[in-house]
Amino acid sequence: MKFRPCIDLHKGKVKQIVGETLSQNEDQQVVENFVSEHDSAYYADMFQRDQLTGGHVIMLGGGNEEAALKALRAYPGGLQIGGGIRAENAAQYLEAGASHVIVTSYIFRDGELDMDNLQRIVSEVGKEKLVIDLSCKKRDDKWFVVTNQWTTFSSFEVKAAHLEELAQYCDEYLVHAVDVEGKRSGILTDLVEQLAQWVTIPTTYAGGARSFDDLALFQKLAAGKLDITIGSALDIFGGSMPYEDVVAFCKSRAY
Repeated sequence: MKFRPCIDLHKGKVKQIVGETLSQNEDQQVVENFVSEHDSAYYADMFQRDQLTGGHVIMLGGGNEEAALKALRAYPGGLQIGGGIRAENAAQYLEAGASHVIVTSYIFRDGELDMDNLQRIVSEVGKEKLVIDLSCKKRDDKWFVVTNQWTTFSSFEVKAAHLEELAQYCDEYLVHAVDVEGKRSGILTDLVEQLAQWVTIPTTYAGGARSFDDLALFQKLAAGKLDITIGSALDIFGGSMPYEDVVAFCKSRAY
């Protein structure tokens, strides 16, 4: 189990928000758990100091490009970047220092997997630089990818056959459990168990972790198949879990 750090950006600031309150409607209130007094480079420097790799910078809506680039330049090769990534702009983020680009809405359009766009971005950056975000919600006892800042259900079901197929086009998966993202209500154990059975490439789970008991449970359920991201629960983001202790806990249990 590897700890993957995160830097979530909203309106140019580092924040932790309740993911499902995001909306395409600019007037709708986003629930903020934490707004940092530090900029994105501060956290990038911290993660570099602690030799944490494979973390992600997520741009939640527009107006975050400058802050994202600042983080990437502070920690070259140490962070992935997602949010509004397309074939047309992916290369600029890699050139700025991102290790990978992360895509969701660009390849899931009008509720369907858009193979043309997937192949287009693979041609642009190569599968070894691509992470597919399969952030999902449950409907009818199945998991479906949600897009457009987690507001729109796609028809794409997260299951073993689909994950095996998509693995031909990317290097990693990132899976936000949207129903618990930012709520500090515990990990979604059924999703963790199923992902551990299904995935064949590196996969990071994010959502709900709130305690060291959660981390221990995650380690047991994931059986070495998944890494984890923790956001709102960390003390560096206004939570109660000491960041340094989380780093040490995960490093001591790394496979």
